[in-house]
Amino acid sequence: MSIAHDLYRYGDAQQLAEALAGALARDLAAAVQQRGSASLVVSGGSTPLPLFRLLRQMPLPWEHITITLADERWVDPQDAASNERLLRQELLRDAAARAQFIPLKNDAPTPASGAARAWSALQAVPRPFDVVLLGMGDDGHTASLFPGSPGIDAALAAEPAPGCVAMTAPVPPMARLSLNASALLQARQLYLHFTGEAKWQVWAGAADLPVGLTLRRAASRPRLYWSP
Repeated sequence: MSIAHDLYRYGDAQQLAEALAGALARDLAAAVQQRGSASLVVSGGSTPLPLFRLLRQMPLPWEHITITLADERWVDPQDAASNERLLRQELLRDAAARAQFIPLKNDAPTPASGAARAWSALQAVPRPFDVVLLGMGDDGHTASLFPGSPGIDAALAAEPAPGCVAMTAPVPPMARLSLNASALLQARQLYLHFTGEAKWQVWAGAADLPVGLTLRRAASRPRLYWSP
């Protein structure tokens, strides 16, 4: 089964970041204008760093925008592997410092109890989320929904209610939190952002991988932003 989507291709990663920052800014500004607030769910990793550096300078009503993560490593927020740390360094600065940030990592004793506590905190964010920005790994994972990971079938299934789940990555740090597919799909607009020819080949065969199984059920038509 093919994955319906709109494709936006750019010559290089900088052009891609500029175009995507503009698209996200328009969506967030429109949400604030229409509903008085906006929500943005983002992923970590190195690919979105140029995007974050552009987006944080956009003249948006950031005080009315709430930002959270699609997934997180079960590490201290000061750890180099923490997505929260990355966001505080790369996105929650300049104009975007006025945004509200809701982290996923908390002081629960285990990832499983931490997942429940994280989802409870996210109840302060109206759903559907206005914008969800996902990435894709070389193995076709998105957020921390890894192929073959324990619990992956339940995390991807259509039946469970939206939530945050404890997941296990194939590489350290292995303990993770992730929004499940049902939560990620509660988005007025869903974006997938990746670069490189190798990942393009992964995307071409992604229908049965976590990223494809997630986007296939998106309520809105996903927008795929890619550059070589």
